[in-house]
Amino acid sequence: MQHPILYSFRRCPYAMRARLAIAASGIQVEIREIILKHKPTHMISVSPKGTVPVLITTYDHIIDESLDIMHWALQQNDPNDWSALTEEQRQSTIQLIQHNDGPFKHWLDKYKYADRHPEQTEAYYRQQGELTLKTLEQKLTENDYLLGNTLSLADIAVLPFIRQFASVDKVWFDTAPYPHVQAWLNHFLQSDTFNNIMAKLPPWQENDPPCYFPILSA
Repeated sequence: MQHPILYSFRRCPYAMRARLAIAASGIQVEIREIILKHKPTHMISVSPKGTVPVLITTYDHIIDESLDIMHWALQQNDPNDWSALTEEQRQSTIQLIQHNDGPFKHWLDKYKYADRHPEQTEAYYRQQGELTLKTLEQKLTENDYLLGNTLSLADIAVLPFIRQFASVDKVWFDTAPYPHVQAWLNHFLQSDTFNNIMAKLPPWQENDPPCYFPILSA
């Protein structure tokens, strides 16, 4: 292995935040875009749970949790100081991510696939997700970002999931009473940081030549 290998799926929010941290670190990895219905045999052999992202740093070191990949990348190099947090900020980051990955993701999945969960309406699931938007709105009323006036690990870990929530009903989201959340998300979506990690790649096949990420300009 000349470079670590990252199995990824472009639209997965967990894979997005892993790619964001890797891109910020500047560490080159071989990226392998997968199709979720046709997961590569090699990926399953190294991470049997079959979810992305999966990072292979050496032949015998596999990281298959997105937060662990983020921490690994930023421990190697963190030029933007995303993880340079005070103890209070670190605790706030843990709480924000735990809530995002737990209750909010639960309601996000039901909202996104409301037709699969007919026990409640789409509007009900959205209202449960809105409880998180209200919390974020309050934080963003006070600062430009979740922990202050600079982008941090907390923002990077949460933003891909808010993007997914917003995309379920973009018309509703754009007119909802969360102007600071909307501005925060839109700034992120228009940034080079985001657009550089969302380049479309063909699905990886075993005999393909390596494709490296982040894609370095000539």
